[in-house]
Amino acid sequence: MNEDGKPPPKTKAVALHWDGEQAPRVTASGVGLTAQQILEIAEEHGVPLQQDPVLVEALAQIPVGDEIPRKLYVAVAEVLAFVFALEGIDPRAQTFIPAGQDGADALDETDRADAAGADSVDLSPRAEIPRLDHED
Repeated sequence: MNEDGKPPPKTKAVALHWDGEQAPRVTASGVGLTAQQILEIAEEHGVPLQQDPVLVEALAQIPVGDEIPRKLYVAVAEVLAFVFALEGIDPRAQTFIPAGQDGADALDETDRADAAGADSVDLSPRAEIPRLDHED
């Protein structure tokens, strides 16, 4: 019990997975002991954690395995930006450059320089996203 006689709030946790192509999916969700286990597993695997009780409440309503709804895209994008910042990932730095038919890059060095200013960014898991220098 808290000082005011109320029971302590139960811990809630929601885990998301984003493949870089589809909307993020809820991969685990729980309250109390289950939430603690989700958090412990995340910490054991070096998964960044962010506390946002309002977002957790909203995400906890989504069945495990389902994609997040459009109305939560902005909030989850902020979480992804947080994770990118923690990991030193700059998603703007990698420009999507199409491969040639033989699997080789289709652009020469001049074309690469022009493409570097393009607006498209490949954030797929296959992309080699450069990391910014940072201290751990």
